[in-house]
Amino acid sequence: MSMRLKFSQRMILLPGLAIGCLAALWYAFIALKEEPVARDEIVASYAYRAPADIGMSMQETGEGQFEFSYRSFDGALVNGRISYPPVRQEKYPVLVGMAAMGRGYQRWWVDSFKGRPTVTRVNEITELASKKGYVVVAIDARFHGTRKDPNRTLGSIMNDLHYFGNKRDYEAMIRNTVLDYRVLMDWIAQQPDLDGGNLTLAGYSMGAQVALLASALDPRVDRVIAMVPPHIDDKTAVVSPKNLAGLIKKPGVLLITADDDEYASREDNLHLYDAIASKDKQHQAFTGGHILPGDYIEAVGGWL
Repeated sequence: MSMRLKFSQRMILLPGLAIGCLAALWYAFIALKEEPVARDEIVASYAYRAPADIGMSMQETGEGQFEFSYRSFDGALVNGRISYPPVRQEKYPVLVGMAAMGRGYQRWWVDSFKGRPTVTRVNEITELASKKGYVVVAIDARFHGTRKDPNRTLGSIMNDLHYFGNKRDYEAMIRNTVLDYRVLMDWIAQQPDLDGGNLTLAGYSMGAQVALLASALDPRVDRVIAMVPPHIDDKTAVVSPKNLAGLIKKPGVLLITADDDEYASREDNLHLYDAIASKDKQHQAFTGGHILPGDYIEAVGGWL
């Protein structure tokens, strides 16, 4: 009887041992490891040649609102929207909205899209900015919204990153999105009715990641509003805001975080805030998780 029991116990243990061995092999040979990259090397990876003509094309879709498209530094087609406030001005300050992962540029103007609510409430930021006289502009990130690729879905990119140790497309997605925004800022600087010296970047989650990277690389940014940026470690060092935070010197920075964010701990957020070089910075932490409570909008409004 005891021999049968021992045999049964061994049979139960075998699957667990096999899973443990597979997990160890995955971690040893497949999983991404932290690989720090020198800051100068990271900055160099964002070098781009500004196109002589981006072929900006606009179509009016409502009063003071236009859908647009242009060609980025590598010829990729970028789609977005720009809206003008109701009160006319000689020059408009500009708010550039950067959406969360999986969200399209439309979220900056609507409280729901295709039947799904805008839980980030960034449309309320647009409403506030418009009342304060801002032009608001946003584009789709690579592999998002109107730029989805059926042969390379966002889900497949993230699965490759997390499960197969392939970070190439994830890093390229973030890097090239940052550069798409820099090409957009090139265009903004050339428009006589847009105040390129009053330029605010506002981003939620992945958008905050992009906003922080862009503000570190581009001296034209005047203010940054970074809402719950995810903690990105040195497994993907070239797209980690902490590695370029020391270059964010000129802009005023509002960092909004949550004290129970599943994508960034309190310590991660404090380290990021401390690393930001700007002396004009503020950190506001809200109770809750990655989806911020509604009153965070008031904090953003006070920064515009």
